Amino acid sequence: MEELDLTGVERVLVVMAHPDDVDFGFAGSVAVMTDAGIEVTYCLVTDGDAGGSETGVARADMAPIRRDEQRAAAAIVGVHELYFLGYPDGRVEATLDLRRDVTRVIRTVRPDRVITLSPDRNWDRIYASHPDHLATGDATVCAVYPDARNRWAHPELADEGLEPWTVGALWMGIGRDRATHYVDITTAVDRKIEALLSHKSQLPDPDATETMVRSWTGAIAREAGLPEGRMAEAMRVVNTL
Repeated sequence: MEELDLTGVERVLVVMAHPDDVDFGFAGSVAVMTDAGIEVTYCLVTDGDAGGSETGVARADMAPIRRDEQRAAAAIVGVHELYFLGYPDGRVEATLDLRRDVTRVIRTVRPDRVITLSPDRNWDRIYASHPDHLATGDATVCAVYPDARNRWAHPELADEGLEPWTVGALWMGIGRDRATHYVDITTAVDRKIEALLSHKSQLPDPDATETMVRSWTGAIAREAGLPEGRMAEAMRVVNTL
């Protein structure tokens, strides 16, 4: 793996399926980016309203809770602009409507890079391949190419005054064995953990969460060839120019 080059990157859009997806996968990288002056925006496809059913919270009540948790988590790593698309948790499909809605956000934010979930199923860790993750990744890839840059895709967006926009590259969450780049998050790992712990409705055991995060990120750092004690997050870079 190579270290991710942030040179020339000014705006990044993160498109995820559920509140907490970005914090599990990329909150450390996001903190590194915002520390470097990069403007980061989140787009959440669902409100995570099907999560935490064992707590006895009604589905209708869970959505605003999870939005608030995600806003709090985002602020910890320097993100203050969030879009919530409001698709039903557990029922996301890579439809033209979802492609249009993600394209709308891309044309509004006009990011240099987009971070999203992989559309490929991971057979080694099946729980990482939630159907909502796969659908969100697929729709976002299609929104980046060709939809966002094609004036004739989703003509209703042109009617809204949203001009085409070309994203320079996709950064995708993917299994460590298929990652191409890493971000050293050693200085940001504490904020990553704090951001994750903002999702109180989902993560009731703070000690277990911290242990898990330090184990994961330490393993990624070792695979990236970093010295012992460093922490890292990994992604696959897909050039789109």
